[in-house]
Amino acid sequence: MWQRHLAKLTWLTATAFVGGLVSTHLATATAGSSSPYDLMQQLAGVLVYVENEYVDPVDRSRLLEGSIKGMVATLDPHSAYLPPSAYRTFQADTEGEFWGIGVEVDFRNDEVTVIAPIEGSPAARAGIRSGDRIVAIDRAAVRGKSSEDLVQRMRGRAGTKVLVTIRRKDATGLLNFNVERQQIAVSSVAARVLRDDVAYVRIKQFQRGTHSELLEVLGELRGKAGFAGIILDLRNNPGGLVSEAVALADEFLESGLIYTTRHRGEVVDSVKATSGGVLAQSPLVVLVNEFSASASELVAGALQDNRRGTIVGAPTFGKGSVQSIIDLPDNAGLRLTTMRYYTPSGQAIQARGIRPDVLVEAAYVEDKSFGAVRESDLEGHLAAEGDAPQRSTKPTHSPEKKVEEETGVSPTHLGVARTIPFDPAGGPDFALSIGYQIVRGVLSSSRR
Repeated sequence: MWQRHLAKLTWLTATAFVGGLVSTHLATATAGSSSPYDLMQQLAGVLVYVENEYVDPVDRSRLLEGSIKGMVATLDPHSAYLPPSAYRTFQADTEGEFWGIGVEVDFRNDEVTVIAPIEGSPAARAGIRSGDRIVAIDRAAVRGKSSEDLVQRMRGRAGTKVLVTIRRKDATGLLNFNVERQQIAVSSVAARVLRDDVAYVRIKQFQRGTHSELLEVLGELRGKAGFAGIILDLRNNPGGLVSEAVALADEFLESGLIYTTRHRGEVVDSVKATSGGVLAQSPLVVLVNEFSASASELVAGALQDNRRGTIVGAPTFGKGSVQSIIDLPDNAGLRLTTMRYYTPSGQAIQARGIRPDVLVEAAYVEDKSFGAVRESDLEGHLAAEGDAPQRSTKPTHSPEKKVEEETGVSPTHLGVARTIPFDPAGGPDFALSIGYQIVRGVLSSSRR
């Protein structure tokens, strides 16, 4: 979940912004401790030793960039120094468009598996299929490479080509596809009208334009039929832009708080709903699961605390921290955790998540080996304010690290049916079936 500075910040203003938040604390903290310049001197000494004594010549800028990355990485799993290439990728993902081959992929167990090519994309036209395993990109093996590196290899300028080598079930030998990159625009909203005029709306992630896209899609559906109820599917939604999440939540509310933020125990901001939400009257069910994170948890918490609808599914991921995005010199960026989010009733989301009104653990999972990993399982996670951090005994993967897609859109194969049936009652997607029946009034929607 990100709050982006609209204006470009110079290094001086970025430093002033951060310093303005912590200057009082620093004045107290350094009074009885050794000077921070002692450690800077230590860093300089180590740098000299490495440059002079390491077995091979080294690149000084690479070493110093690594020290910056390491410094920020010690804070929490979501703060990060972003070198220019990584920052460009980050910005493209929040815009919902990029240049690449257009394929959703799953990074797991040192393998890259195609979930699905985007309809009409270069990958689809080239013949790449769901289930294909990518073994090499431009003749470089994918095994042992980070997901970030592999995404960078698949992306590139429009018109350039990338050689994708694939292993396909029942095919003899490896298959090579020479795919020409192009600009890929990713939709963040999927919707259809179900039986008995129930609208199903899935938000894949909150990117620039999600709110407008929602209104446009629902306007088209409403022209075909009125809504007897709405199912808002936030499962596998990794979050995104807070402003878009707030605008969406506002459409379902007539009044009340949406969230508050706190910095070092002090309330920094309170965001309230405005009257006139176009979706404020229809019966509502919100679907969530363990891969609903960040902005999607913000929306679910706001609707739950305002008693606007029934939350159905599994407890959410638990990422309730705010990352401010700061522009640095030379086109680099800093993603820094600066605040925690709280629901309207004052409940912390961080490391706790949103507990549904109706608990339905994932029943439709194609890969049973994929276990649930939440914020509280991440090594070095930020605890809810007042809670003591606990040492993790589980794998240190967040949703965006455990399963990533070149599209930047959340995965659709973990607990969520790929196709939404006209009548979901009794279908394999158990949470959708329950939610659908609640909206229709077949099951009680009272709170547990």
